[in-house]
Amino acid sequence: MLMRSHNLEAISQIDVKWVKSTHIFQCMSAEMKFRHYFVDEAGDLTFFDKKGRIIVGQPGASKFFMVGVAQIEHPEKVTGELNALRSSLMTHPRFKNIPSMQPEAKKTAITFHAKDDHPEIREQVFELMQSFDIKVFIAIRSKADMARSAKANFKRLGKKLEQNAIYDDLIKRVFKDLLHKADVIQIAIARRGKEAREEALEKAIHQAQKNFESQWKISSSSSIIIKPTYPSEVAGLQVIDYYLWALQRCYERDDDQFFLPLENKYKLIMDLDDRRNKGYGEWYCDRNPLTLEKLKGARSQ
Repeated sequence: MLMRSHNLEAISQIDVKWVKSTHIFQCMSAEMKFRHYFVDEAGDLTFFDKKGRIIVGQPGASKFFMVGVAQIEHPEKVTGELNALRSSLMTHPRFKNIPSMQPEAKKTAITFHAKDDHPEIREQVFELMQSFDIKVFIAIRSKADMARSAKANFKRLGKKLEQNAIYDDLIKRVFKDLLHKADVIQIAIARRGKEAREEALEKAIHQAQKNFESQWKISSSSSIIIKPTYPSEVAGLQVIDYYLWALQRCYERDDDQFFLPLENKYKLIMDLDDRRNKGYGEWYCDRNPLTLEKLKGARSQ
């Protein structure tokens, strides 16, 4: 059952806020199982310049695009600890003059964001996040591969690459095996631009359910609540942002210094365009851990 965040009648007649809904549901039934997912992206979907030339990997155009999901066991605890850390940093004399810490900058003073945070602050956030009870799942596309395919499709069919279609496809892939293990599933998704795209996201999540049922012949009766929102409003989105940033540096810069301390939290990384061994891509997990050596081998061919 798919529901938007403002329509919870199938579970409760009370319209509750996202941050309070977990407690209400738990009071209703101690036997109900809950899952809390937080979704964000890394990289961009810029492929071509104005003349149609591929510019992937050039300034302003990342090499890869990723969609990640953090499954957080105790989101209220995570929220409290991140807020406490921010409050402590805001009053620390060493950081008071850092531009990103000024409220008017609307950056670290409001929300942690790995790309914008000062290196010393980023280090403290990463250290805190190692203690969180979370699991991370990420799906990755190589933009160079997509760009070449897009040029061929446009030449043959006259069809342009649709950015939202790429994003929605990764949503379906990353959620395929995550929607059948709880009675109530709450999904907070970082907004893409100004549009919430709730209907499109609901469709992608519903398709992920159908894909799981088709493969495993197991149906799901989970009630799914989807909320497009901002990291400043939901701390779990700040967590997945940091995990995506750490992995992105592995792929974009051959830098694993931020990834390695967190690597046991990454439960599945789907590199969908690395087809050296399997047609559906390379899946990194506990049995096949991701290393820079493996990534270099994949992109050198």
